[in-house]
Amino acid sequence: MKRKFVTNLILLLFLNLLIKPFWIFGIDRTVQNMVGDETYGLYFALFNFSMLLNILLDVGITNFNNRNIAQHNFLLPKHLSHIISLKFLLAIVYAVFTFGVAAIIGYNKVQFHLLFFLVFNQFLISFTLYLRSNISALHLFRTDSLISVLDRSLMIIICSLLLFTNVFNIEFTINWFVYAQTIAYAITALITMTIVLQKSGRIQIQFNPAFFMVFLRKSYPYALLILLMSFYNRIDSVMLERLLPHPLGKEQAGIYAQAFRLLDAVSMFGVLFAGLLLPIFSKMLKQKEHVGQMVKLSFTLLIVPAIILSISSIYYSGEIMDALYTSDTGEYADILGILMTGFIGIATTYIFGTLLTANGSLKQLNIMAFTGMVINLILNIVLIPRYQAFGSAYASLVTQLFTGGVQLILAVKIFRLQINFRFIFQLLIFVGVVLAIGTFSKNIGHWFTGYLTMILASVVFAVLIKLFNLRDLYKIIRYE
Repeated sequence: MKRKFVTNLILLLFLNLLIKPFWIFGIDRTVQNMVGDETYGLYFALFNFSMLLNILLDVGITNFNNRNIAQHNFLLPKHLSHIISLKFLLAIVYAVFTFGVAAIIGYNKVQFHLLFFLVFNQFLISFTLYLRSNISALHLFRTDSLISVLDRSLMIIICSLLLFTNVFNIEFTINWFVYAQTIAYAITALITMTIVLQKSGRIQIQFNPAFFMVFLRKSYPYALLILLMSFYNRIDSVMLERLLPHPLGKEQAGIYAQAFRLLDAVSMFGVLFAGLLLPIFSKMLKQKEHVGQMVKLSFTLLIVPAIILSISSIYYSGEIMDALYTSDTGEYADILGILMTGFIGIATTYIFGTLLTANGSLKQLNIMAFTGMVINLILNIVLIPRYQAFGSAYASLVTQLFTGGVQLILAVKIFRLQINFRFIFQLLIFVGVVLAIGTFSKNIGHWFTGYLTMILASVVFAVLIKLFNLRDLYKIIRYE
């Protein structure tokens, strides 16, 4: 299992490092620089609003299906026949609720137009993720890895033509940015569906209310968990745009988006870990295998980069923001360091939250997520009117560290994981040394040279103190 995890993780990281950073920094960032913070802030707030209720598209189906099919492969044709029709019904429910809430909070025609396509995009994303859950549950990780970058690859091609050429002879607007996403997501969904049908054989789409009720009864705890986590992960920009007066709200949401873009970029690595670990943990738990070593390996591989990226972002927040954006970021550069520190909590969640999900510990996870949502909402309501985007950043930091810590404690308690004090001591020493390296690196001439020096020196130190044991990783890949 460790060999399968590490080798497929390497492939996933390679593909995503090849494609997604170019999308985020080459396309998405360029769009914000071109249309301005206020216009992009409106899009960013609407995008996050469309995500708040997108659990209605899935109601926990994807996570439950991944765990279930990983343990019972033979159920794929039967479940696929029923769930596809269920997904379309849920799409209608999601659209009705989302547009209803949008009308209540007072969105105008322009906002509704963008929201319509963003809602459709959320359906395409959700449908593709469900289809991919079947592929990963069958442990076809290489196929899933290629699909994971297909939508972004298509978006890069389409948006590059729109942004950097005159092929279509149109003036680029935020609307075209959304349309390009719709086309890419639709093509990806069709290709993924074709692959799944090849594995399942011929299916007959069935509308079976009895099956729907039984399946939803099993999956709703997953749905509640995702809904609660979506709120405390995505509501910040929506509250900025709604709580602050026009046009300050849109502008502050755009400023928040600048820093959040980098957090979103590094968080994708956590998503990759979780996508691989959920079926692996599920199968190991079913076979009553001890998960301790797999947990330590995956946590180490994610928490060490999280510490390096978080601390380096604090030291170089101003330089990074100035290099990426054309608008004046000086006053708000520290938001990046605040948000990126929260990545330590996010990384912890992706490992221990995935383990708890694979175990079916949904009651504990939902209590944790509900508490996190309440904390986040209260902090945003209190801090946004006074501190604006900074307020949302601090709310996010507190919430991520709290929820990550609670999940770690739950996992240790439920699985009776042995506390490795030597490993904890290594991490604390590592944090101290990375801080020292960061201080030293600021004295190096050009900031980018100092930044790279800090990253590389931190990685080398992690290897020297055997947080990253290259020999063991090689043995896992080569022999196990």
